[in-house]
Amino acid sequence: MSWNRFFKELLRAFLVGTIIFIGFIVYYFFTSDTSLDYILDNFWREYFENLLFSIILYMVNAFWFIYLLQKFNNFIYNVRRMTIAVTGNVVVSVIGVFICRFILLVGFYDRSIPEFITNETWGSYLQPMVFALGISLLFYAIWYGKYKQENKVKEQKVIASTASAKFDALKNQLDPHFLFNSLNVLTSLIEEDPYQAQKFTTSLSKVYRYVLEQKNKDLVSVDEELQFAKTYVRLLKMRFEDSIIFDVPEASKNPEAKIVPLSLQLLLENAVKHNIVTSKKPLHIKVEEIDDMLVVSNNLQEKQVVKKSTGVGLQNIRQRYDILTDKEVRIEKTASFFNVYLPMLSQRTSVVETQESYIEDKRYEKAKERVDAIKGFYGNLTSYLIVIPILAFINYRTTSFAWFIFPALGWGFGVLGHGLQAFGYNPIFGRSWEERKIKKYMEDDSF
Repeated sequence: MSWNRFFKELLRAFLVGTIIFIGFIVYYFFTSDTSLDYILDNFWREYFENLLFSIILYMVNAFWFIYLLQKFNNFIYNVRRMTIAVTGNVVVSVIGVFICRFILLVGFYDRSIPEFITNETWGSYLQPMVFALGISLLFYAIWYGKYKQENKVKEQKVIASTASAKFDALKNQLDPHFLFNSLNVLTSLIEEDPYQAQKFTTSLSKVYRYVLEQKNKDLVSVDEELQFAKTYVRLLKMRFEDSIIFDVPEASKNPEAKIVPLSLQLLLENAVKHNIVTSKKPLHIKVEEIDDMLVVSNNLQEKQVVKKSTGVGLQNIRQRYDILTDKEVRIEKTASFFNVYLPMLSQRTSVVETQESYIEDKRYEKAKERVDAIKGFYGNLTSYLIVIPILAFINYRTTSFAWFIFPALGWGFGVLGHGLQAFGYNPIFGRSWEERKIKKYMEDDSF
């Protein structure tokens, strides 16, 4: 825990202790025969003792909670981890109460250490420990609501970011600079060589037709992609002439092999974009099959000045492969070569099937989360209905002070909040508020 966090938690502990003390004063004033003069005469002593217990119990439980979050990476809400968490709260609360009583009785009331240890009984620990445990459970319930909300926001943001990245990738698969340069080449060819201009126009139309036909597919045959790559390179060679040397097989060794569409075009575009392409320094691009991988390699002669790469092309290819298979796209960069290994797949899946499967999986996950949340609420409610009566019975048999009200109220608010969250009901803000907050956080790049 950093010093900044430490002092922040210390301030919170001070505020919580003060609020609890005020609650005790009000309770005693209206439920007992204690006079106002007696309360005022003992105000500072009682306030100090209450504050001592509140601060120490709050801080030891806060340290324990922060340790749990770090150890379990912010996820502590399963049966085993919650058991560890609550057990730990009981242990640190006992230690905290012992420290408080030692400071008070030995440090301020001049008891000897042997006398202090001899006279200690579990009854002295029960009330503050149960109170601390009730506050801890309330805190767990509040944090659980916050944790679920943040996870929901992050999930929506990831989905939105992925969709946006894929959209931008598809939108930019044919770089506007390439189109602009191609039209310039076409303009010059019309005057110099009308026949070549006709061939150029035909190839350019085939490129865009292929993009429109294939961009909504998950997989296309390697043969289709190889033929498209040849068409695309013809355009490049009309622009760069002999500055590009392209080596590609006529057909795949496996006619059933599939890859993600437009992957070769993106890799060819990247190669031209990031490397020097001149007659003195020709760019060599080779496509070959190696062990069920389609390997695209080029000699590395990077431009000295080039606009910063966004990595959208390679990221797009990787994301689409991640959806379809466990096989990874590999990238190798050496001093002289840049190689990209594309896995060749055997199963063809349409985008519609993938989307339907994805939506069905998301519906199942959401339904399962809702069922788990409701089941967790019923478990929480059952525990509450069992534990609170037991505490009330212990309270009745040990003291006239109704301390069980505090854990009953604290835990009760937690159960109520858990139930509202489990059944998706927010009586204060409503669903529109939640959606507005989600949208706000999704648009916040610092979140």
